[in-house]
Amino acid sequence: MKTARIFFSLLACVVSKTAAATPVSYVNGIMPVMDQHAYFHALLEQFEARYSGQGGQFRYDGQGWYGTDYNKLWVKSEGTLGVDGRFRDGDHEILYDRAISRYFDVQTGVRLDIDHGPTRAWGAIGVEGLALYFFDVEGTFYFSDRGVAGRLQGSYDILITNRLILQPQAELNFYSNADSAREAGRGLSDVDAGLRLRYEWYRKLAPYIGVTYSNALYNGVQRADRAETGSHFNFIFGIRGWF
Repeated sequence: MKTARIFFSLLACVVSKTAAATPVSYVNGIMPVMDQHAYFHALLEQFEARYSGQGGQFRYDGQGWYGTDYNKLWVKSEGTLGVDGRFRDGDHEILYDRAISRYFDVQTGVRLDIDHGPTRAWGAIGVEGLALYFFDVEGTFYFSDRGVAGRLQGSYDILITNRLILQPQAELNFYSNADSAREAGRGLSDVDAGLRLRYEWYRKLAPYIGVTYSNALYNGVQRADRAETGSHFNFIFGIRGWF
């Protein structure tokens, strides 16, 4: 028995060394990389009620993508239901997304402004990613026969605990020409900034509360609903989810 155990031990040692020394054969000599699987991800960043001295509003902001680590089809949508029951600021984008580095993607496609106002179509090209110190940033340039526009967005997650997270966020919109039918002014048209405190009692579903500041800079463009013009603060509560 002792001789047999020694024999099998030697045999196992020889087999393991032979396997380690034998190179693995790959198709066309290319080592497979696990980065070509297609995945789907959706994020509902804002799903919230807003209250201020001018009344209440409801706002949503979500996005989703399908694709690989390098190439994705990206869909974004946001909008606001105003105090008058009308759907405003409807912004819907369909984009091709291509990774250009470990932290940034370039995106190009179309943007459609669809709500209670006249529909507008834009071409879009921009960059989205994770900047230094883990800031989520996004900059997009839009163009059409009506001129050009731009949007800058940024947010940052401050971990108070592993589940309690404070998120400052800001969005700025710019237009080269005023569009009174869509209540957009020339230059810096509007600002929307917020501070949200969420609790991730379940990682994919997190209720939050906070405050937002919005300022519509219409440069003389008149709106039918004067209650929603100017700047004001809102108290908000909502829910954030992803899958």
